[in-house]
Amino acid sequence: MWIPPLLLAQMQDPLWLPVLACVLVFAALFVLSRTFANTLASDELQQGEQWRYDVSRINELRRVSPFYRTFQPLILALARFNRGAFTRYLPAIGREIQAAGLPRSWTAEEYLARIEIQALLLMPGFMYLCVRMMGPAGALLGAVLTVLAGYWLRRRLAAQAEYRLVLIKRRMPFLLDLVTLLMEAGATFLQALKQGVDEFGSHPVGVEFGRVLGEMNMGKGRTGALESMRDRLQDDEITSIIGSIIQGETLGTPLSKIFRTQADVLRLKRSQRAEKIAGEAAVKMLLPGILVMASTVLVILGPFLLNFMYTDLF
Repeated sequence: MWIPPLLLAQMQDPLWLPVLACVLVFAALFVLSRTFANTLASDELQQGEQWRYDVSRINELRRVSPFYRTFQPLILALARFNRGAFTRYLPAIGREIQAAGLPRSWTAEEYLARIEIQALLLMPGFMYLCVRMMGPAGALLGAVLTVLAGYWLRRRLAAQAEYRLVLIKRRMPFLLDLVTLLMEAGATFLQALKQGVDEFGSHPVGVEFGRVLGEMNMGKGRTGALESMRDRLQDDEITSIIGSIIQGETLGTPLSKIFRTQADVLRLKRSQRAEKIAGEAAVKMLLPGILVMASTVLVILGPFLLNFMYTDLF
């Protein structure tokens, strides 16, 4: 093939390769920076056909979650897949998102997509380490570790929700006592609840009752606001307490008396829960105790056994 002499001379010049490489690297960095700038921008989206009824939620989620802003197209694509593939698990994930105190803008399928993306981001590291240690056969182990990472992230959400529920149940008796004292001193329920929420601040129990107070200030009834809290947390003890409060209000029982009774019930259940954990601890420590005793016996008798085995008796 005929090549123009001028172009041939330039190709033989050793300087053109570094210059071309620098130009390509600069172009790649420019495109990458513009892509990240457009992705990470938290400007509100204009309402269109795609998000006609969901634009406010997505704008809020883009504002509070850099991860969502970065991977929004991929999250939306995986969310559509999750709605069909994991329909049975989505209600439980939605309840755990609410109980864990995560931003309310997350839907169950989108948060599951977030977990899947996080597992996929870990996949190259798993593949590299496994293939380096085991050769081509390590690719299968890398895939298994990726699945296990996704499962661990899913269980982490459940553990986070359970831990937050424990924190709420620990502090709820004190909030109910405070509301009771304020109401007995002459404050209204809204005033007493506001004071209790201000006192507990950013603690999960203060956050949850703050949402109850906010819904009541927006015009929602007292019963409806408490039912919303019950539906968010989905815990048996909290459901029982809120049901007793709603029933007492329906029957005309004074709220201060109900709160004092439920605070005592919570303290009793807390003591019972502690006794149960203490009883289970003895059983759980049985196997480690046996292993420690066996290792101690081996350390003590091991030298004598070795001496007996390797000593000539005759």
